[in-house]
Amino acid sequence: MFEEAQYFAPVTTDEDGSLKVHLGADHPGFADADYRARRDALATLASNWRPGAPCPTASYTDDEHRVWQVVSEALVTKHRTYACREFLDGKEDLALPLDHIPQLAEVSDWLAPLTGYRYQPAAGLVPLRDFYGSLADKAFWSTQYVRHHSVPLYTPEPDVLHEVVGHGNTLANPRFTALYELAGKASRRVRTTEALEFVSKVFWFTLEFGILWEGRDMKAYGAGILSSPGEIEAFRGMTIRPLDITEMGTQLYDITDYQNVLYAAESFSQVEDVVGTFWATCTDDSIAAVLERHPAHA
Repeated sequence: MFEEAQYFAPVTTDEDGSLKVHLGADHPGFADADYRARRDALATLASNWRPGAPCPTASYTDDEHRVWQVVSEALVTKHRTYACREFLDGKEDLALPLDHIPQLAEVSDWLAPLTGYRYQPAAGLVPLRDFYGSLADKAFWSTQYVRHHSVPLYTPEPDVLHEVVGHGNTLANPRFTALYELAGKASRRVRTTEALEFVSKVFWFTLEFGILWEGRDMKAYGAGILSSPGEIEAFRGMTIRPLDITEMGTQLYDITDYQNVLYAAESFSQVEDVVGTFWATCTDDSIAAVLERHPAHA
């Protein structure tokens, strides 16, 4: 089991300006000196980026391209079986390569005529307000590192596979990006930490780990499920609850393992109506009132 703190992989700056990523002892790459050096180098590369400039080019290794290929090929059939229609439409339009990792700048160029979204490189964990706020500007913070080759089919960290295969295909669909923008605007509207965390939890249980019904079939629309060859097979066996803003915004969860509680919408239209309306109208006061009546769920 990964330690929860390791998920955040804290980053520090050395005297020479280079960055060091601190992996937890349970991380599969902890004892791999080459992998740790790669993580440090990619974090430093991202930290040198400045707003308005293209994303820096990461010189990926053959091993990293192979991890991308293994995961991407494993997801081809699983997406056809378990992904919602809107995700599949976005995937068809974006047409990501299966055999190599595209650069973030390339993916931004491909997204431009579809929805106008673009990527920004992240050295590590981006503060909640910065991460969500950027969505209102059609910008998405993304890591550039690749999960360790020993566990290619699952990672508790948001690596480039999660950011591009999971979120990239949703960012190619305007019905999805309308929701991303509403989440970003909501995060800028609220001021309290409690309200921002509520907004982020709703995002977690929808655009990260959301599921829905298409007729009699349960499908996934959350990027966390759709970028994990393991979790996409497991989600139907989890505890499934109806879509509920209050529950999602107060539900506790473990970020380092498969999500054992998921919220199913009756359709993608219900996600737009219920979740979209929440993000479009929520305020500090409205969220405070909910939190006063409903303590966090265990």
